[in-house]
Amino acid sequence: MLMGCAIMHSWRWDDLRLFLAVSREGRLIAAGRVLGLDHTTVARRLTALEGAIGSRLFDRSPRGVTLTGAGLALVAFAERMETEVEAAAAALGGQDARISGTVRLATPDAFGTYIVAPHAARLHALHPHLELELAPQSRLVSLTRREADIAVTLNRPPRGRLLTRKLTDYRLGLYASADYLARCGPIEDMRDIARHPLVWYIDELIDMPELRFLDQIVQDARPAFRSSSIVAQQHAVAGGLGLGILHVFAAEQDPRLVRLLPESVEVRRSYWLVTHADQRDMPRIRAVTAFLDALIQDNRMRF
Repeated sequence: MLMGCAIMHSWRWDDLRLFLAVSREGRLIAAGRVLGLDHTTVARRLTALEGAIGSRLFDRSPRGVTLTGAGLALVAFAERMETEVEAAAAALGGQDARISGTVRLATPDAFGTYIVAPHAARLHALHPHLELELAPQSRLVSLTRREADIAVTLNRPPRGRLLTRKLTDYRLGLYASADYLARCGPIEDMRDIARHPLVWYIDELIDMPELRFLDQIVQDARPAFRSSSIVAQQHAVAGGLGLGILHVFAAEQDPRLVRLLPESVEVRRSYWLVTHADQRDMPRIRAVTAFLDALIQDNRMRF
């Protein structure tokens, strides 16, 4: 059993706040920086907390720490307490209560790079004491394992203690650079595509099924350049390497790129916003989700 009445009285909120910092940062030194403590103090207090609970909360290794089963169970309790503490502070402080802390946002590569990052100053101006950690990537992340606080995903996750809603649909299209087309000739129909170098993902590094659609467009495609980053792919296409299937909301902002065969090549996908049920009422989580909603609204014509 993770907790009992006898040991609960020996816990302090500061101990649980330290535990949450370690679980989110993954390293004692990084958690110490967040808390303003040296890592030896963090280690000592964490060991004391584990002793009070009677369970190991983290597995330690040279690469950092990972939550044990008991640690994962404690996160849910600690975050509910954190939500209550923050809600009380907001209520007592009124509408001007300061929103602070760190929020880790995991997004697909293009969304994070082309939509979130260029507008990060806007969030900072609204909440200067809030730290946003942006993790744009092409792999799946688990909110259940606390790899992020908020995730923008390409599909609706399985049921669980997660809150999910659609953010927006978006489109992908076929592009080449104007320089490439001037050098190699126009692309007039679907049969022309296979005769040109293609830019694509590294198949073995794709764990999002929504990204596996190249064969639906080009049979037996053999790309000349592969990258796990759609941003790198866009730069390769814009640099004149060949053809690529890019996000319309990003490619249309690059004057070097020309869209090809829009009537024949268009892939539609969706972005979903996912938060953990235990964190939904945290002021800092609400602040970031409101920021994302505003970005979607402001950029709706691009999607």
